[in-house]
Amino acid sequence: MKKQLKGCQIIVECLIEQGVEYVFGYPGGQIIDTFDALYERRGQIKQILTAHEQGAAHAADGYARVSGKPGVVIATSGPGATNLVTGIANAYMDSIPLIAITGNVPVPLLGRDSFQEVDIAGITMPITKHNYIVKDVNKLADTIREAFCIAMSGRRGPVLIDVPKDVQQALCDFAPVSPAACAAALDETQDFGGAAQIINSAVRPYLFVGGGCVAAGASDELIALAEKLNAPVCSSVMGLGAFPSSHPLFAGLIGMHGSAAVAKTLGKCDLMIALGARFSDRVAQNRNAFMSGAKILHIDVDDAEIDKNVRSHSHIKGDVKAVLKKLLPLVAKQSNGDWAKAVKEQVEKHPFRPVGKTLCPRKVIEFVRSRVLDSTPIATDVGQHQMWVAQSYRFERGRTFVTSGGLGTMGFGMGAAIGAAFASKKGSVLFTGDGSFHMNLNELATAVKYGLDIKIFLFNNNVLGMVRQWQTLFYGGRYSSTVLNLPTDYEALAKAFGAQAFTLTRNEDIEKTVGAALKADGVVLVNCVIDEDDMVLPMIPPGKAMGDIIEEI
Repeated sequence: MKKQLKGCQIIVECLIEQGVEYVFGYPGGQIIDTFDALYERRGQIKQILTAHEQGAAHAADGYARVSGKPGVVIATSGPGATNLVTGIANAYMDSIPLIAITGNVPVPLLGRDSFQEVDIAGITMPITKHNYIVKDVNKLADTIREAFCIAMSGRRGPVLIDVPKDVQQALCDFAPVSPAACAAALDETQDFGGAAQIINSAVRPYLFVGGGCVAAGASDELIALAEKLNAPVCSSVMGLGAFPSSHPLFAGLIGMHGSAAVAKTLGKCDLMIALGARFSDRVAQNRNAFMSGAKILHIDVDDAEIDKNVRSHSHIKGDVKAVLKKLLPLVAKQSNGDWAKAVKEQVEKHPFRPVGKTLCPRKVIEFVRSRVLDSTPIATDVGQHQMWVAQSYRFERGRTFVTSGGLGTMGFGMGAAIGAAFASKKGSVLFTGDGSFHMNLNELATAVKYGLDIKIFLFNNNVLGMVRQWQTLFYGGRYSSTVLNLPTDYEALAKAFGAQAFTLTRNEDIEKTVGAALKADGVVLVNCVIDEDDMVLPMIPPGKAMGDIIEEI
């Protein structure tokens, strides 16, 4: 039944129609009407007011990663909109469904350098799947519905909708519509038989799991394929959790800071089955040498990724889960016993080594893992701590690792942990570094204000650890602008925001201190003081091949 509504009310009704539970954001003059409409429907949609628009974008991103639903962020024009840009780019690089709604100056004032006017659609064109400037209220509802479909279909990603103030205030007939099914049907005319034949003829197959497997929810199919082939499995950072780390066929992390066992065995396989992975430069650092002696079967929902970085022998386009359901009955059960055993022996031979003189970051991570549920979302910022978590935290489920893989956004973690906590309804854990934490520590206030259960483990070495590591290894120890010399008292800071805090300096105190932090209610920060020269190893130097891996210094 049609009713006449303002554009701002149409925005909110469409969000309700799409099943949106939370909106993250910050109000302002050109979006005030939409926030007023949200107030009217506050029983149906919860508004989460962050400390900064960037924090809101990262929170919406974290919510999307854990829930599997689009995250929604709303901001005003000008600086409000531009403060979203890093968060939108972050979602774009990691293929996260995000709906960003921005206000703008009235249509007659567009292009006149009006107060707080910016061409946010032009700015975000390279970092969105699509974006819109809605200048006619009659097109608003259909635009929002289409935006959700675009964000969730194919390779997922962010969509921006810019709505001028007069369009938010204009009246229009509105009729609710059930959300459309957005997933495209699998093209079954592709050569599934040929792909199965390549798999069946392999003697030493290896599965490479990427973030597309998490997005597709393809864990059951991945396990079935690996077990049918008795094939080892490696994962990119974005793919962690899609295949359980405890499974005997899991070989570990691939890439610059991946497992030495993977680096030493991957080149011996005769077939790599790449599933929802894009062969980024952190995986295929030397593209000419990467897997030069093996065939590659590439399965990905985005045909633009096929043969973009690494040439495949064969490929299938489609959602990984749908493709594997079609492919599994065609794949013959294989023993591959000697091959699986050889990889397993290398995994046992090359564990990640402890680091640190007095406090080992890996031991902290492993203790946290031993005390939290498999379903607990684990967020990180970017840097050494991120790689230690990727290496040492044993992820068992998809949608539990919330990290900035593509853009590498320092400051992502605090907002992401907030969004993850809202999505899980049970809380989250954040591992961060002192450099990253200082970028968006203002969101501590948001976490405390909403009574969230977030445990923060801050690895404090008073340097930009990853950049310092590169300076040590490749720049002759010239530590330009990486010694932070921050005077921050982290316990006092946390308490000023209303959080609890502890300081940890020794391995002997991990069980007592971290145990107490995990048992405490609400937001808790643990200041983990580590050595400035701790390194993330193994490491494949930039531009080098897997055989050039550095295991120790």
